[in-house]
Amino acid sequence: MTGDDHVLARDLAGQAGQRLLELRAQGGDPDVLRKAGDRLSHEFLTAALAGRRPGDVVLSEEGADNPARLAARRVWIVDPLDGTREFGEPGRADWAVHVALWEDGDLTAGAVALPAQGTVLSTAEPPPPPQPQDGAPGRIRIVVSRSRPPGFVRNISGLIDAELVPLGSAGAKVAAVINGEVDAYVHGGGFYEWDTAAPVAVARAAGLHASRIDGSALAYNQADLLMPDILVCRPAVAGTLLQAIREVTNAAAS
Repeated sequence: MTGDDHVLARDLAGQAGQRLLELRAQGGDPDVLRKAGDRLSHEFLTAALAGRRPGDVVLSEEGADNPARLAARRVWIVDPLDGTREFGEPGRADWAVHVALWEDGDLTAGAVALPAQGTVLSTAEPPPPPQPQDGAPGRIRIVVSRSRPPGFVRNISGLIDAELVPLGSAGAKVAAVINGEVDAYVHGGGFYEWDTAAPVAVARAAGLHASRIDGSALAYNQADLLMPDILVCRPAVAGTLLQAIREVTNAAAS
């Protein structure tokens, strides 16, 4: 990894986000706006990476998969507009831009821009780990999809008396964990590598736990881009959540 890959990820995510804010300010039909946002950010990011890192492969949600990535040493995994639904809804701030670098088998750099919140979280300047709560620990707060929260997370909530907090994009959800607004993000409904690559890179840099829901390692730049599940949380609650997930999963299988 070159020394400024972290900075490049941060800068490109932020610049794409600024372009999306300008587009959004024009208003118009929400569906047209969403499609235009996906296209605008994708074209900017892919052109910028082609110019700045011409030897690297780019994997984007809005682009065709390049089979060459499986043999490549460096692959940029980008989601030009994570939370397209929220982007098209006036006033919503829970949408993001993801830029991550996978190199030699693992994520090495990443940035999550939250344009409507005026911030970029990145590995260039890793956020400090969320501080533990003072006094007696409160209920664990788990961020979930506001439109389709997986049923098994409700079962986990019932088992450990957790509070479920609905939010939009995956990037915004992981950012809420990084910022200490919630304790965990648990998702079991399936998604794609670009949904989580950049958020996971930043979460790891901030000292958070990030794994599959069975505790196994997350893997990127795979032949199958579908990712079944994820857990991102404060290390202090990882054991409790993994045990609850096991119990709920075993009960469902029996």
